[in-house]
Amino acid sequence: MKNYVITILGNDKSVEAAERCITSAEVTGMPVEKFPAITPQNSNLEALIAEKKINKEGLYEKYSRPENAVAAFLSHFHLWEMCARDNVEYTIFEHDAVVVDPIPNFINYEGCINLGKPSYGRWNDPLKLGVNPLTSKAYFPGAHAYRLKPAAARLFIQEARMMAKPTDVFLHIKTFPFLEEYYPWPVEAHDSFTTIQNKNGIQAKHNYKRLGDKYEIL
Repeated sequence: MKNYVITILGNDKSVEAAERCITSAEVTGMPVEKFPAITPQNSNLEALIAEKKINKEGLYEKYSRPENAVAAFLSHFHLWEMCARDNVEYTIFEHDAVVVDPIPNFINYEGCINLGKPSYGRWNDPLKLGVNPLTSKAYFPGAHAYRLKPAAARLFIQEARMMAKPTDVFLHIKTFPFLEEYYPWPVEAHDSFTTIQNKNGIQAKHNYKRLGDKYEIL
């Protein structure tokens, strides 16, 4: 098992948030490493997209800044590649994730399981404790915390070459019927800023509704 938190190393707020994520996991005995995020500032995004043969059309939507959305997806994509290559399970966090309850070392799931409490919009509560079919939404309710197996990582890579989308929406039950969800969610998004969404994209975020103008678009 390997555990990573995607971190924008040149961004003080991202680093601070990622360190909070790492500390929250350590309290439960779970070691987490920083994964250097791909950004428009540190990478040639067009060259990476071409190299990985990703169809980026679905990443252009009204809620995100295009280059930032591409970079965020590439960060997850690189971790999927690492998971497939290492042939071990990966737990992937985004920098605003906070572990609020212990995440079991062993979870009996099929391929990929959401661990994060929904961070935006409406959702449905799963019907039982532990592993459930993906229930909160038809897609991941935020990509801030999930665990996957190498076989699922390979399927995600294949699908991205046909049509990539923002990571949470990309992980959709119609595309990947094996997606599951752990309940009660042991991870929450404690976000006070976004590096991806635009003004339209933050309207449904639960913490934006709480913070209002204090919620930053970086």
